[in-house]
Amino acid sequence: MIKEISKEKYIEAIGRRKTSTARVRIFEASKSSFVVNDKDSKEYFRTEEQRRLIWDPLMKGIEDKEKNNLKWKVVAKVLGGGIHSQAEAVRHGLSRALVLFDGELRHNLKDLGYLKRDPRAKERRKFGLKKARKAPQWSKR
Repeated sequence: MIKEISKEKYIEAIGRRKTSTARVRIFEASKSSFVVNDKDSKEYFRTEEQRRLIWDPLMKGIEDKEKNNLKWKVVAKVLGGGIHSQAEAVRHGLSRALVLFDGELRHNLKDLGYLKRDPRAKERRKFGLKKARKAPQWSKR
């Protein structure tokens, strides 16, 4: 879905992981930049591992040299979950946006596992139990 706001065309996709949701927009630009919640990605994601997670679809997913020379301005809004979960949600959203831009990238991104939703989340607590599955100690008398 290509939209236009303030004369700039962008492609938007949503990525999710556990309870984190990321709305990712990609713009073609003269130089690459990555903004998350109105902050630079280096400021928002402090560790090198998290920064690598969000850049992976652009670095590993695009193997064609001509497409690899394209520069992207990436803007992401992230809500919910922990910081690592948010990084994976951004990766998921960015991968989906790249597939909308060029369908040929789907095979590479799918092989890398970046298009998987990963729905694992904490199980809810049931009444009569202490936690999701832990029951109170049983006694015969």
